[in-house]
Amino acid sequence: MIYSESVKLDFEDVGKHMAITNRGILRVFEHIATHQSDEAGYGVVDIEGKGVSWLLLDWKITVHKRVYYGETLRVNTWPRSMDRFYSYRDFELYNEAGELCIIGTSKWLLFNTKTERIARITEEVKDKYVLDSKNVYGIEKLEKEEVPDTFDSVYRYKAMRRDIDLNNHVHNLFYLDIAIEALPEDVFAQGEFNDLEISYKKEIKLGEEVRCEYSRAGDVHTIVIRNDRENELHAVIRMF
Repeated sequence: MIYSESVKLDFEDVGKHMAITNRGILRVFEHIATHQSDEAGYGVVDIEGKGVSWLLLDWKITVHKRVYYGETLRVNTWPRSMDRFYSYRDFELYNEAGELCIIGTSKWLLFNTKTERIARITEEVKDKYVLDSKNVYGIEKLEKEEVPDTFDSVYRYKAMRRDIDLNNHVHNLFYLDIAIEALPEDVFAQGEFNDLEISYKKEIKLGEEVRCEYSRAGDVHTIVIRNDRENELHAVIRMF
């Protein structure tokens, strides 16, 4: 079932030219997905009672046209598949003129908060959401993000209290913030990229020191985030 909301684009989601940032897109999409889960009875306030929570694993975002501060947008989301442990959820964002400006897809995992293990998606969960077969990219699954063999530069960061969410680890949006800090100045100066892919591999916890390895292949900019001591992979972010 497609869930829709009208959203007035706020100041925190735009950049210096008053156009929506990629971080703003993720925030708007994440919020509307959360609101649908709230209505389905599997939202943030239901975690303690149900004992399960949705964890975000992957993003794929494509911007056809930027929207601007103060615009009233129509944002749609729907789960198009739920299979055993994972759900794929798609997004659309329309401007005031009714133009489709941004599309996105994402992969989510149902997680048992009591056992700290993967939870099976039951028929009860599926019935609460009602799937819709509409597919914005025409792909069934997101491709695995490849980790480059070499990198051009390194940026280090230590997770702070401000980064931590209700799941007691760094919030999804802050991975993009860290990746942006890792971009060389000339790349950052190019502005927002219209294609963004994020693959979350392992949570970052408070006080953890991470190493962000930046590499470039043509027009594709990749940031790999690892634990600086154990070398564990936390995330792979691609912008192009």
